[in-house]
Amino acid sequence: MKAIAIPQPGDADALVLAEVPDPEPAAGEVRIRVAAAGVNRADVMQRRGFYDPPPGSSPYPGLEVSGTVDAVGEGVTQWSVGDEVCALLVGGGYAELVCVPEGQVLPVPAGLALEDAAALPEVACTVWSNVFMTANLLPGQTLLVHGGSSGIGTMAIQLAREVGAHVAVTAGSAEKLAACKDLGAEVLVNYREQDFVEEVRTATGGAGADVILDNMGAKYLARNVDALATNGRLVVIGLQGGTKAEIDLNALLRKRAAVIATSLRARPLAEKATIVAAVREHVWPLVEAGRVRPVVHSRHPLADAPAAHREMEESGHIGKILLLP
Repeated sequence: MKAIAIPQPGDADALVLAEVPDPEPAAGEVRIRVAAAGVNRADVMQRRGFYDPPPGSSPYPGLEVSGTVDAVGEGVTQWSVGDEVCALLVGGGYAELVCVPEGQVLPVPAGLALEDAAALPEVACTVWSNVFMTANLLPGQTLLVHGGSSGIGTMAIQLAREVGAHVAVTAGSAEKLAACKDLGAEVLVNYREQDFVEEVRTATGGAGADVILDNMGAKYLARNVDALATNGRLVVIGLQGGTKAEIDLNALLRKRAAVIATSLRARPLAEKATIVAAVREHVWPLVEAGRVRPVVHSRHPLADAPAAHREMEESGHIGKILLLP
């Protein structure tokens, strides 16, 4: 099969289309013939040499795909050859074939194109596990999403809206903020021109955000704590703004607030299966009803993976970038 390999870490041109052996499904795994693969920030970090795949997993980037079940391993009971599916991966999605544990596979939602389903698994599992399973966002509460126009951001806006929460977002342009508003965001903050702490306080009558979903890490840590409401929960899922910062523990104590850092890729298989099952139960009906949708910005042939990565690093996209084998 063809896959995108990374012979040496580096810039986008480090991604090389190569002929590699077909993967064979182990017991409990299905093999998917890939129709599309989602591009994520984690793939960029892997390409740069900062986010190695877990031991024993595929060396190729790609954390989510859609496609058709091509083969099944021993003991697989949930899926059959020919099923149209999408899946959450530990890696290997930038390829024509990929193997994945059956508990991380989802059916393509009714009414959704097979290619577009590749834009769902990583963002839906990330948002549902962090915003709802971990931070317990409730109706009437306020969610602040940094990077509201990203793939994760566009999903977080829609799901929070559907549970009856209020949504504030940060983004870097009027076009991106307009897209967030169209999805249901109510408080729109251009981080290049406005202070999100003040804007969120003003919008909430001084209370602050009940939950913050943060992709920046160190750069925003202190300000995020300032923006939290009493009993607020800050969930850090990315480190685009660095890894080390000081925190005022007294501010956390006064607010009885929590700072939580999570990742999805390295979780045990059982935890991932639990998250995937929850997404199928809670998110898939909303997608099938047309109330929640993946936002796809662009599509690139697999061989043009370098162009897809450059597009992501330029940060002009709204929603997801897909690769098509």
